[in-house]
Amino acid sequence: MPLYMDVHPGLGDATPDDVAAAHRRDLEVQETYGVKFLSYWFADPEGKAFCLVEAPDVESMKACHKEAHGLMPHEVIEVGAPTLAKFMGFTDKDENDRVTVDGRPDTALRAIMFTDIEGSTAVSTSQGDRAAMDLVRRHDKVVEEALESHGGRIIKKTGDGVFASFTSATRALESTVAIQQRSSADESDGAQLAVKIGLTVGEPVQESKDLFGAAVNLAARICAHASGGQTLASGTVRDLTIGKGIDFRSMGEIGLKGFPEPVPLYEVAWDATVR
Repeated sequence: MPLYMDVHPGLGDATPDDVAAAHRRDLEVQETYGVKFLSYWFADPEGKAFCLVEAPDVESMKACHKEAHGLMPHEVIEVGAPTLAKFMGFTDKDENDRVTVDGRPDTALRAIMFTDIEGSTAVSTSQGDRAAMDLVRRHDKVVEEALESHGGRIIKKTGDGVFASFTSATRALESTVAIQQRSSADESDGAQLAVKIGLTVGEPVQESKDLFGAAVNLAARICAHASGGQTLASGTVRDLTIGKGIDFRSMGEIGLKGFPEPVPLYEVAWDATVR
């Protein structure tokens, strides 16, 4: 049966208990519509909830919501279980089926990271495919070790880089610092490893038919704008990590392909001390 995620924005003064009660009412009537509500996320006090449900179709899921409590979703997307697991990570649930991470309620926000190797095509042209593949292997080793140390998950490899997800913006930033430090300290024979990194934060459903569609596109564009050895982050990343010991340098508002308005970008500072 298809797997769907929906979003209920603007729940106003709804409390976690209110949302838990609405979920229980869904469970009470779900068999009537042949659906199964699995879990939910709730951002408090923002008043936004996301539901994860197995259903034969969107109409059946909406009909169940309507009978149970009348709170209709603003947007619904179909998601694949393997892709969902990569984005969201290994999560637990409390007694009300609310998703938790490390024992705390999860808001469903995820940090999205893209990496890319600067100059890999030039290396292939000037030094051959073997040298370029060695560069990719060194990149993958550095990035995979940093992700493992900071709770990141590779969603897919992109040829000369990776596309990854984190439950914490702070851990994502710490991971980027580790990547840049270890890349700078790499003394392997061959071309110097210089990694470009783009980072942003987003919600699973954002007026898109793709999981984290807007955040994925933005992180990819930010990465493309970065230089080798540089990490660029969106303003949302900076706002969420103020006071966490990360230094940012404003790059101003940058026009990025596919985005109608300029995007505030920040360079993430890192030093040469390997962590």
